[in-house]
Amino acid sequence: MIVRLLLLLFIGLIFSEASAGLVKGRVMDADGHPLAFASISVQGSKQGISANAEGFFELSLSPGKYKIICQYVGFAKQEQTITVGVESVRLDFVLQKQALMLPDVVISNKEDPAYRLIREMIQQQQTNQQRLQEFSCMVYSKGQLRLRDFPTRFLSQKVDFEDGDTSKKKFLYLSETISRYAQRGEKEKKVEVLSSKVSGDSDGFGLAVPDQYSFYDNIVLPGTRLNPRGFISPLSSSAFYYYRFKLIGSFIENNKVLSRIQVIPKRKSEPVFAGEITIVQEDWQLHSVDLNLVRAQQLEFVDTLKVVQLYNEEEKGEWRLVSQVLYPAAKKFGFDAYGSFLNVYSDYVLKPSWTKKYFDRFLLRYADSANRRSVEYWDQVRPVPLTAEELVDYYKKDSLEQRRRDPAYLDSLNRVRNKFSIPRLLLTGQTIYTKRDKFDLSVNSIIDQLSFNPAEGLVFQPQLRWQYKWDSTGTRKQLNGNLVLRTGFGNQHFNPYSTFSYVFGTQFRSSITLGVGHQVLQFNGQSPITDKGNTFSSLLYESNRIKSYEARVFRITYSKGLGAGLSLQWGIRFEDRTAIDNQTDYTWINKPNRAYTPNYPDELVNQNIARHQVADMTVALRWQPGTRYIKLPERIINIGSDKPVLSFQITQTLGAWAGNDARYTKWRMGITDNINLKLKGVFRYRFAMGGFLNNQAVPLADYIHFNGNASQLANEYLNSFQLLSLYRLSHVERFYSLGHLEYNFKGLLTNKIPGVNKLKPYLVMGLNACYISTTRNHWEWFVGVDNLLKQIRVDYVMGYQPSGIHLTGFRIGVKGF
Repeated sequence: MIVRLLLLLFIGLIFSEASAGLVKGRVMDADGHPLAFASISVQGSKQGISANAEGFFELSLSPGKYKIICQYVGFAKQEQTITVGVESVRLDFVLQKQALMLPDVVISNKEDPAYRLIREMIQQQQTNQQRLQEFSCMVYSKGQLRLRDFPTRFLSQKVDFEDGDTSKKKFLYLSETISRYAQRGEKEKKVEVLSSKVSGDSDGFGLAVPDQYSFYDNIVLPGTRLNPRGFISPLSSSAFYYYRFKLIGSFIENNKVLSRIQVIPKRKSEPVFAGEITIVQEDWQLHSVDLNLVRAQQLEFVDTLKVVQLYNEEEKGEWRLVSQVLYPAAKKFGFDAYGSFLNVYSDYVLKPSWTKKYFDRFLLRYADSANRRSVEYWDQVRPVPLTAEELVDYYKKDSLEQRRRDPAYLDSLNRVRNKFSIPRLLLTGQTIYTKRDKFDLSVNSIIDQLSFNPAEGLVFQPQLRWQYKWDSTGTRKQLNGNLVLRTGFGNQHFNPYSTFSYVFGTQFRSSITLGVGHQVLQFNGQSPITDKGNTFSSLLYESNRIKSYEARVFRITYSKGLGAGLSLQWGIRFEDRTAIDNQTDYTWINKPNRAYTPNYPDELVNQNIARHQVADMTVALRWQPGTRYIKLPERIINIGSDKPVLSFQITQTLGAWAGNDARYTKWRMGITDNINLKLKGVFRYRFAMGGFLNNQAVPLADYIHFNGNASQLANEYLNSFQLLSLYRLSHVERFYSLGHLEYNFKGLLTNKIPGVNKLKPYLVMGLNACYISTTRNHWEWFVGVDNLLKQIRVDYVMGYQPSGIHLTGFRIGVKGF
């Protein structure tokens, strides 16, 4: 394999050298070190490329005489004139550190000259923002994520990337994309991907994130995962509150004075950058950016992030971004990862004429043949040549992909994947892969299979899931199945239940789901209490919080995306319900003054339910205005919007069909939103109202139930009342309303407290309320601390109910539970 690879590389070099009009070279510093992603441009042309990570570049030009310009942040620009003919031209650049003229001002009793320059840039903020309002350009994007080291085992499992490579250094991800990017205003954006390539995945689509992170804005938001608040720009209107500045020096380029300024955070715990920026004094615009973020500056998810930008004067006095590179790095659980995500911008059109419907609902659109381009095509259009390591990765992974299409190879790979492991089966469950990776079967972990409650005793509930995918070309067509085999050893009942779901739709997602069998269900259909939580409360505290019944069940549900942010769900349900009563008083710790309560909501009734049947139909609509989409050749993906989500649902019983004993009509409508206030944190809310239009005969399980909580562990935030007992306000009234408000400061205050800021806690506060009548209502407010050890949240909650009832308590939330 290695011999073949070297032969292909050698042949590639021969043919590339013989290409007419090809300019090849390397960019290095005076010490011979390569300058990664240096910018190469042709004077008088909009054509621009970048060197690769090793400093090599290739430029295809028609015969003629050209002036080639090479730039790199922190180095002096260099120009060379060449003549291109039929033979290839070798052109190397050795860049020198930019010679700077130091300021002649004595700063012993005066402010640094940098402050005057930054002050002028801030005055030009609005003008510079308007410059970026309307333009289009071509973008070449290359993203790579690599490992320097990783553990041999993780969570008791062997770490195996299934690439046959035992080296600790490897590519996790490598992709290239060529797209057309257009922007009008702050929110109207459109990306049209013309070509896309992913190493080892010929059916995949590469990253297409051509966004230009503007430091003219007050807040720079490279991604909510990195920090939902964003980071304060050194050119923001409040920059002097967060930064100190120092003029490093100035230099002259194209008869314009450029000044390099050191950016120094005043407080390292604030979401701020550190590094250098270079500004063009005459035009008061950016020339380059070289800034860094670290975890102490509220960076999340990764340990460090470096942002490098280089600008070029496209027109007189109009500087535009020509290259942008993000360098993330992180060490977690023994994995040492780093990467680079490069965007090269070219062919700018300033203030273009748009067609009326050019900016539509599709934020990102991939051409039908985007991931079907040939190697020859990429060799011609790629503005950044591949490094030797990238060439090797493409070859190895593309060859491995071909091998994986061989059934014999897949069988051998699956034999390794499917190897039985007791720790895996005990903690995470076991998955079995077959049929060329189109079919997989999994079983839940032993820990999840076992539970206890006094109505069923010890419960053994293995759950088998399977999935069959029609193909691997990116379509969503698949068939899913789920089989639950629930056995209660206390009451000796066996309750098998299975679901089948067919997912389809060439554009918007559609699905049909069928469920049939026997189930044990909670009277609150939202199942607010988990089997695991109830097991612990029963065995340790003799408190059985789950109230349940058995039912023979038939369900069919159809859901469909309609476009324009709309989705529809329709379903029919039949349940033949019977009561199950407590069978045992077994517990690990017997409480002298406590006993198990009956297995029904004794807050509402004083005896268990009689056998009855319910048949009803539900129709639900969901709408999010302003929804944007990603258009792939085979499907459309909903990515939401910054507008609230509106919902409406109505449920109607089906007369006397199938022996139906219920007669009711109930409705519900709601609105929910998650508002990113950037530096001020995140505000979330959820309001709903509803009730019964007809409550002639409503079985207990079909009441309107609120999600209360009888545990010290918090229930789902924004959908629960932490101090409300589980069934206290369940009802069949004609109208009710509820609201949940939560404000997470996301470090707005805590990052300013010395010592505390190192722990990165988030203050949180809010209000939950529900109202049925003046005698039946509940409201509670809470204050708490989130992000403790990145996983834990602790709230102090105080609740109020009619007749002067006051409730207090602490609630602990753990992410993932």
